[in-house]
Amino acid sequence: MKKSVGLLLGSVILIIIGYYIGTGFLKPEPEHVVLYESAPQEQKMAVVPAAFISNGTETSSLQAFNEAFVKIAKNVNPSVVTITTEKVIKTRVNPVFPGFGDDDFFRKFFNLPEGWSERKATALGSGVIVDKKGYILTNNHVVEKGEKIKVKLNDKKEYKAEIIGTDPRTDLAVIKIKAKDLKPAILGDSDALKVGEWVLAIGSPFSENLAHTVTAGIVSAKGRSNIIPGASYESFIQTDAAINPGNSGGALVNIRGELVGINTAIATNGAVSGNLGIGFAIPINLAKSVMSDLIEKGKVIRAWLGVKIQPVDDRTARAMKIDTRDGALIAEVVEDSPAEESGIKVGDVIIEFDGKKVEDPSHLQNLVSNSEIGKIKDLVVIRGKKERKLKVKLGELPESIETASRSTGKSFSELGIQVEELTPYIAQEYGYDSDDEGVIVTRIDRESEAASVLRPGDIIQRIGDKKIIDMSDYKNALEDVSGEFILVLIKRKSDTFFVTLEVPK
Repeated sequence: MKKSVGLLLGSVILIIIGYYIGTGFLKPEPEHVVLYESAPQEQKMAVVPAAFISNGTETSSLQAFNEAFVKIAKNVNPSVVTITTEKVIKTRVNPVFPGFGDDDFFRKFFNLPEGWSERKATALGSGVIVDKKGYILTNNHVVEKGEKIKVKLNDKKEYKAEIIGTDPRTDLAVIKIKAKDLKPAILGDSDALKVGEWVLAIGSPFSENLAHTVTAGIVSAKGRSNIIPGASYESFIQTDAAINPGNSGGALVNIRGELVGINTAIATNGAVSGNLGIGFAIPINLAKSVMSDLIEKGKVIRAWLGVKIQPVDDRTARAMKIDTRDGALIAEVVEDSPAEESGIKVGDVIIEFDGKKVEDPSHLQNLVSNSEIGKIKDLVVIRGKKERKLKVKLGELPESIETASRSTGKSFSELGIQVEELTPYIAQEYGYDSDDEGVIVTRIDRESEAASVLRPGDIIQRIGDKKIIDMSDYKNALEDVSGEFILVLIKRKSDTFFVTLEVPK
């Protein structure tokens, strides 16, 4: 019995000893949980004291980025100028009922005397010095209505300027001042500019007191078109750098301080004229050729293909059973034009010009206009779902009209306006419904009386007592005009109203 108890007690002791030996010497390693495998295991997160953060310590890369902006502003500001224009505006007033002075019908009905009043109007814009000789690049709309043009430099010196040349089709102008020690901007390459790049806009928003304001943003998009109603050549750089009224004609520069664009337009909601985060600039590569022609020849000489074109949208592509949505659809071929001689036909889609893929009508228009007159260019068109190669010898764009096919009869010579058929495509381009009737104003002679009451994009729906549906109605109505004045019914966006135009003798 005692022997059994001893064996049992010994077994218990051995079990206890074995447990302690196992737990003490054979204990397994604890399992590790890895939260961030890319971070070194031994690295520990440090908590930075608040006092250290408030010292304004910056990383070297951020400091270099900041210094780049400072350097750009310092180097480019002397090349940017503030432009103010002054013009005397005459308005017809009624000395008896001043509030109704601009209403010719009211004056005639009551047989009231006619009078005129004068007031001075000023406009503000910006410009960029591009040559030590005093040449300044700006927007046409900044200087076109100015009789007196004043330029103020960064050092606050002021000079009178003369207009060297203007190009309404691109909204560019070149003016000149007589000054010494000017610092011209360094011209960059807008074709090399990429979406997402940093850019700075420099100009005089709202007031002379805000001259040489510098704002920063990125290139939001390139090749924007159909931005300005009535403009012919558009391929805008879009940016979110703050651009406001007064910035027109100012500089858009890249991170190297090179001039890549001329600030021209802003997007608004109709109620607010200030910046909404979308601005547009004319690419400097387009401006270079225009500027050279204006300085050397006083006008822009452009190559001409002789077609009326429109975009290839999804519905058009489906209807034509083609895969691409790029290119330019030929809606009209001008008689005796380079296009007709080369064999281009209505319904063709030009997808390649001179070895370059055509993105849209604006792209093709710019490619053609920047080409040398008389040169033979290769074209690739889609015709009947098949690609065809053609050759075209470019001509010179006629000065009088955008395309020789837009016949306006007496319209431009007598009333100072040019009009064209209101096709569904044109209606869409100007923001009208496809069922609107009439002819649309495309150009206005700025020296005519019509310039004070009409705008490009207005629809003429009635002349006198004759309803206008198409160009034939318009021409017939003009031929039947008699008397000193004609009453014209205009539709402008959602408004409809009459205007009275004087018939030149």
